[in-house]
Amino acid sequence: MSASTCLFCRIVRRELPATIVYENDEVLAFQDIAAKAPVHLLIIPKTHVDGLQSLAGSDAATISSLFACANRLAVQSGIASSGYRTVINAGPDGGQTVFHLHVHLLGGRPMTWPPG
Repeated sequence: MSASTCLFCRIVRRELPATIVYENDEVLAFQDIAAKAPVHLLIIPKTHVDGLQSLAGSDAATISSLFACANRLAVQSGIASSGYRTVINAGPDGGQTVFHLHVHLLGGRPMTWPPG
């Protein structure tokens, strides 16, 4: 998928609406419109990366930024002390439906295992 047609790239460019909860030079975080928990945020790199399966060793800063943001938002959302889950779906069989790397941050309720 190209960055010009990517749903999440269009959110970064403000071509599509989203409830943005955090932004810096590297990442953007917004509420998932199909929330599966009281807190369900999506954290994306602002540059287009198809998915986890597309990362290389040189992308370590991208992963670091995504998870630093997840930690910050867990505290900000009040779920850090009770616990939360981060999920990255990779490829169709992994449940990825938007092919732009993103981390789901879920919390505010007990999580079950296996996730499913």
